[in-house]
Amino acid sequence: MKNIYLFGECMIELMTTSQSNSSNSLSKTMKQSFAGDVFNTAVYLKRTFADMKVNLVTAVGKDNFSLAMIQYFEHENIGTDLVFQSDSRIPGLYAIQLDDEGERSFTYWRENSAARQVMQHIGETATDTLSKGDMFFFSGISLAVIEPSARNNFWTMLGELKSAGVKIVFDPNYRARMWDSQEQAKAQFEKAFELADIALPGVDDFEQLYGLTTSQAVYDFCKAYQLEELVIKNGEAGIFCYADRLAYHFSITPVKDVVDTTSAGDSFNGVYLGARSNGFTLSEAIELASKTAGFVIQHHGAIVEQCAYQHFIKEQTI
Repeated sequence: MKNIYLFGECMIELMTTSQSNSSNSLSKTMKQSFAGDVFNTAVYLKRTFADMKVNLVTAVGKDNFSLAMIQYFEHENIGTDLVFQSDSRIPGLYAIQLDDEGERSFTYWRENSAARQVMQHIGETATDTLSKGDMFFFSGISLAVIEPSARNNFWTMLGELKSAGVKIVFDPNYRARMWDSQEQAKAQFEKAFELADIALPGVDDFEQLYGLTTSQAVYDFCKAYQLEELVIKNGEAGIFCYADRLAYHFSITPVKDVVDTTSAGDSFNGVYLGARSNGFTLSEAIELASKTAGFVIQHHGAIVEQCAYQHFIKEQTI
């Protein structure tokens, strides 16, 4: 049984479901749930490949939201042995706003999130547990959340995992507002690429950070690193892959009825990694991951209602 650990932050999610007809235009009804890029990836991986051991590595608090969050992890059958609880901090929170085309914008309250101090909880015992896993996944958001003073400890831990034979997976997922400068982000991302075995970037991340606008340009950038597998997501332009020392391009079918693009890349990542871990060919993994992302963006919120998702997966050939 494959065993994967995903390192990052889960947050309290608020999404507007309706707006009051009263004269007060600020009066809204909001739905509360839980989400975060790495957590979303974990959910779609586990829902699609139930036989895999999927574990979240994060920190929450001891408040009621944190307790409900842990219950939600367990409801999704995600391992919580490395979900630590802070005595003094609580989860971060964000609100989603959508435009008419399903594109989202976010407002965050995460400066005092417990997940920022997750490295304080990871010592020799936790590192030993992680070193027994098959795969360790993290993102650019995971890096940005960690307090800067703790990032050296993270790189030391990651080096130990790589030496132990754990496959390291990195999704850049760049968010400019989370970094002090582009130079700071670049320095951290380049450390990640140096240690990664698999990278799952989007062209939009590289456009914002490096000014690179094509899959070919991103591929040329990544050639400097010893990546076994590279999957470059570029929206309707398709997906460029490098694996087994060969390059491939896959076209995708655009989704007509986009409702909410939240978690498109996260769901793709989770299903792709699960598929490849279960022996799918590159083309099979890309096809299933792309179909999944297309399904997810036709629904509101980061996490699709479980029954609807399971019905979708049953229709796929796995």
